[in-house]
Amino acid sequence: MGEKEDERTSQAGQLFENFVQATTCKGTLQAFSILCRQLELNLSDHRGFYSSLKAAVTYWKAKGLWGKLDKRASHKEYSKGKACTDTRCLIIGGGPCGFRTAIELALLGAKVVVIEKRDTFSRNNVLHLWPYTIHDLRNLGAKKFYGKFCAGSIDHISIRQLQLMLLKIALIVGVEVHVNVEFVKLLEPPEGQGTDGPGWRAEVRPADHQISDYEFDVIIGADGRRSTLDGFKRKEFRGKLAIAITANFVNRNTTAEAKVEEISGVAFIFNQKFFLELKEETGIDLENIVYYKDNTHYFVMTAKKQSLLDKGVIINDYIETERLLASDNVNQEALLSYAREAADFGTNYQLPSLDYAINHYGQSDVAMFDFTCMYASENAALVREKNSHQMLVALVGDSLLEPFWPMGTGCARGFLAAFDTAWMIKGWAQGKEPLDLLSERESIYRLLPQTTAENISKNFEQYTIDPATRYPNLNSTCVRPHQVRHLYINGEQGLSSLERSGPTRTSVNISRRESEVRPSRLLLWCQKQTQGYRGVDVTDLTTSWRSGLALCALIHSQRPDLIDFDSLNEAGCAKNNQLAFDVAEREFGIQPVTTGKEMNAERGPDKLIMVLYLSKFYEMFRNSPQSITGRPFHTVDKKLEDNDNKKRKKASSHLEELMPNQSAPPVGEREEQKENKVRSMATQLLARFEENAPSCGVRRQSNHKNTGIHRSLLLTEIPSSYQSSESRPRSPHIPFNVLQSDSHLPSLKADPSDSLPSFTPAMSAMLQCQQKLEEEVSQNNVITSKFCLIPFPTKTDDVVFQTSMRKEFTQGLGGSDTCHFCKKRVYIMERLSAEGYFFHRECFRCNICGCTLRLGGHAFDSNQGTFYCKLHFSQRKISSRHPRGEVILIILLNRCSQPINQTVIQLRIGYTRTFDFRLLR
Repeated sequence: MGEKEDERTSQAGQLFENFVQATTCKGTLQAFSILCRQLELNLSDHRGFYSSLKAAVTYWKAKGLWGKLDKRASHKEYSKGKACTDTRCLIIGGGPCGFRTAIELALLGAKVVVIEKRDTFSRNNVLHLWPYTIHDLRNLGAKKFYGKFCAGSIDHISIRQLQLMLLKIALIVGVEVHVNVEFVKLLEPPEGQGTDGPGWRAEVRPADHQISDYEFDVIIGADGRRSTLDGFKRKEFRGKLAIAITANFVNRNTTAEAKVEEISGVAFIFNQKFFLELKEETGIDLENIVYYKDNTHYFVMTAKKQSLLDKGVIINDYIETERLLASDNVNQEALLSYAREAADFGTNYQLPSLDYAINHYGQSDVAMFDFTCMYASENAALVREKNSHQMLVALVGDSLLEPFWPMGTGCARGFLAAFDTAWMIKGWAQGKEPLDLLSERESIYRLLPQTTAENISKNFEQYTIDPATRYPNLNSTCVRPHQVRHLYINGEQGLSSLERSGPTRTSVNISRRESEVRPSRLLLWCQKQTQGYRGVDVTDLTTSWRSGLALCALIHSQRPDLIDFDSLNEAGCAKNNQLAFDVAEREFGIQPVTTGKEMNAERGPDKLIMVLYLSKFYEMFRNSPQSITGRPFHTVDKKLEDNDNKKRKKASSHLEELMPNQSAPPVGEREEQKENKVRSMATQLLARFEENAPSCGVRRQSNHKNTGIHRSLLLTEIPSSYQSSESRPRSPHIPFNVLQSDSHLPSLKADPSDSLPSFTPAMSAMLQCQQKLEEEVSQNNVITSKFCLIPFPTKTDDVVFQTSMRKEFTQGLGGSDTCHFCKKRVYIMERLSAEGYFFHRECFRCNICGCTLRLGGHAFDSNQGTFYCKLHFSQRKISSRHPRGEVILIILLNRCSQPINQTVIQLRIGYTRTFDFRLLR
């Protein structure tokens, strides 16, 4: 009897080992089927399957895996596998995020079915893993399935290997997986049968598959960027063109291949010599290159467009990204040669052979694409109700938020979304109100695009599906239930009702507010605004705008004072477009999406770019009087217009831009929405004032002329020795008139059109300080004839006036796209940000040695607005005589009747400034 038991245990261990060591999707499913059949395990008992398997397989290798899974399942959020016992889930897609979501739902006790339209895992690309992702996978027993998982300093894994690992874990915890099954659409519950009738089902291919009869109350889309689930609006975000090339070469695991070192990421700014030599030797011009060694030799590089054109990889140069990288415009053989040559040079020709791996299309695994093009869903979940049957619909992975590819955010944010979705489904199973559930999910979704490896919680051991354990600054109520009512779709609304509903005002905050206008309506509006202008005939949203006249006409129709349309030359396409872009950015705050030179291309501008850009004008001016009538409602005479009128009109245009065009809300919501609207407008206006505020002091002040003035005080900025000439723009000299006696001391009245109100009390108090100083000087029998602030060294009889000023907002802060270092335009996708400044990656250098800095490894002098490497910042000697942010005022004493002793007078002006008057001998 004992021998039979030992034999059964040994057989179970061997079968389980075969399952663990399987290297393909088909092999894994086959080994698992044999295991279950031989051990007589009931696959339909999803709640008790894991316990039965653990009891049947007791050999020592499996016990380590059971210990890790038991520890995970012991989290209180799972309620010992009883949190979602009556919940039935369908997951579309067998990618890493789909399987990771399935594992969490199975641990909650739900019935989970995963369908995948392929039966092979063929994606060779390698994923970068954040530290928390590595920790999470290790706790699920990743090392038991793949012994080399993140060994040593390795922080990456191939998608294929990750899928295989998660598939095995999902099968162990009771997830039902079906391959070669494609989701087609949702099938609504039949009418007239109430809650006892059939519920929500899915139409699949093949139609006779057993899953076609599976009823569920939760469905999750994890099938990538081309999500097949209806009801989710998607936005595209596109930056400046950046062409990535990925290539996978066969890894034969030889000793020579093992010796080749990986390239974790080399950019041009860090190793210019390498890239210059590469270009000189091969003609290949790259911005960066990465090499990871896994199941394949995986290379990814960012190539410059001109290099691809010169090497014949791209046949014709088009302004539209889709046409530029279309398959018929790419020489595939040249692309294969280009990638192989770059990989060979990058590894110093140490790889013995570079034979391309084969992808799932049966072709050489090399691809070229624009990685700045990303998609994101406006909402993370919705609820459908039909004939008394409710269903929760959610997205995870790339279906929800496509990653910014170079940052390796795909797997990390995908797993976070999987945990958040599991948390939502737990609330759904516990009977939480649908609107409360959706509002919490959308609140959490707002955090997802902002997450980085640095700003999530560092206590990985405490991570659970509860968002509070992962997000340090979680506000799960920032979206209110009334704001997600459009995400609750009842039986009166069809499956496409969400497409007909208004825009989601609570969508993820990852871009500026975008227009919801249709291209046809946008075209009609543009035609109406530009009708009758010389040389303008708007017939489409591409070639009609190439000359730049249409864009100038559009601006002129709203603000005739901004552009002299009659002076424009139709032949100056680039000049006209650039003028329109500059005026729109300066006056309306509409950021340009391209340049005037690029608009003057042979094929005309890209339609997608123009729709995005013109929709900004439509949203801003569609309700203006001149937009409705089709002609301007005012003409400004610059000679007669004074400064006050200019300021009022500019402020009015800013208010029009900030005011949302929305229909009246329901009666029950009006007060709350009104309060939120006012608060939002106030915040945005404050941000504008801060953005436009000068860096130091007052910008202008009226220059009063009085014949009775005996002395004047000139206020200037920080001297060049204390402030970098590149860090802040210099302000003009500002005269202040100071009268000799108290009776003649004027009260300073700032012109609201010429100065900022916040500085008026400070300037008035400064004059009072001047008067007190004169009284102190007169007591020492000193006759002072002239007070002057100068930015150069003083004489021995100078008076030093020191003032500590708080740090003001820089001119580039908030919405500006100007590089802090080179002062040139920096596009969103190519910029870095530190200390409130934007700059190009290649411009981020130490102010002393000029070496390239990296974020987190730099030092910053807020006084001068300069950046340093940590070595030179620590060696830099800062004079203790001049505190941070101080401005040195030199008061020249031209007529001193006798020497004076050193005296210090300290006066506080307002709440933020302290003036020290030092009278020196």
